[in-house]
Amino acid sequence: MIKRPFFALTQPKLNYDSVEPDPKEPKSIPIPSNLILLLDEPIDSIKKALIKKGNAVEKGEKLSLYSESTEYAISPVKGTITGIDTYSDNFGNSSTYLVIKSDQEKTAQTDTITYDLKDNIASADEYLRTLPGAPPLKILANDNLKINTIVITCADTDLLSTTHQYVSLKFWDALKQGTQILKKITKISKICVTIPENAKIQGGLDSIPVFKTSLAYPSNLPAMILKNNLNMILPAGKTPEDLGVCFITAEAVVSLANAYKTKSAGFEKILTVIGKQGTQYRVKATIGTPLHKIFKAFSILVNDQDRIVIGGPMKGFATYTHHHPVQADMDTVMIQDRDILPEVSDYPCVNCGKCLRICPVNVPVNILVRYLEADLYEEAADKYDLESCIECGLCAYVCTAKIPLYQYIRLGKHELLKLRADV
Repeated sequence: MIKRPFFALTQPKLNYDSVEPDPKEPKSIPIPSNLILLLDEPIDSIKKALIKKGNAVEKGEKLSLYSESTEYAISPVKGTITGIDTYSDNFGNSSTYLVIKSDQEKTAQTDTITYDLKDNIASADEYLRTLPGAPPLKILANDNLKINTIVITCADTDLLSTTHQYVSLKFWDALKQGTQILKKITKISKICVTIPENAKIQGGLDSIPVFKTSLAYPSNLPAMILKNNLNMILPAGKTPEDLGVCFITAEAVVSLANAYKTKSAGFEKILTVIGKQGTQYRVKATIGTPLHKIFKAFSILVNDQDRIVIGGPMKGFATYTHHHPVQADMDTVMIQDRDILPEVSDYPCVNCGKCLRICPVNVPVNILVRYLEADLYEEAADKYDLESCIECGLCAYVCTAKIPLYQYIRLGKHELLKLRADV
């Protein structure tokens, strides 16, 4: 819960929202006539494509662009591919989207394709990457990453969202089953679970330890869980996987349990939707559903220059089309009215020190931002701890000058990776 207006000047007190004691079922959004699937791979006009416009697809069919592709999507419906084109992500990287026209009558009457799932991580990775919750099977199947610990997160990482809490509360038995499946297919015995300290969950997880996390933001971010619950410090420039730790959401674990039970993929994603007045809605929508279908279901009018944010208020990023589809890792969607958008500026830093005092990892943000504004990314990393930032967004939240510090830092890290890749 946010205790004051976004970007106000008083000291913030930020607590995560809690799921209702007896939450209602999510509102189900009907499968639309056209779904949009995203593939994290660019179109290569030189290569021979495996899928083309006009191709028929089955419900549950695995779709890859090329024979050597490692990325894939799973069709949630029986239908026809009516479009294949390029899109750019929020860093300008080129990927591919597919438009599938659903044969609604046949989709309802057709069972999902079943898979020859075996009790190993390679088999799961071959078919189940795109399950709701986006299980990190690609990471777990990577032999170069020596993962020895799995952390299942039942707590939401951003403010205003209750998606993970809802899933863990309503599907605790399936989560327990999924945990055992994870242990079996990964051969990793060290598995733990995080839940909010006020969670009203009945029953344990056998021999699996359960850690309670604070309600104070940003205690549910991976770096903070490593520090507070696993007694591990995330080094600058490293990921949890570099330390042998892999995080997976409660929804992903529940999806794995259902997939191994039915030998097929699931497609219904649970989301927290936040309207213009801050009203929260819980939704169940098919992966690939355009966001405007969800907004319409709640009579949320999207005007020109309104801002649609994928994620919560601290870590979310804007999308510039209401046709953006629901994705497997999408837990929260916000829409902000054009007349009350949080103000940002290009004013210089006034050295008030608020960002320094609030930073949970003591990054000298006020100096760091000067180097990022000057495109001095290597210097920002070497001298002023760019890579130590855990991207909680608190610095931007308290900034007196309203500098978009969080966005500068994310862009700075991205540009630093590009510079190092070119060396």
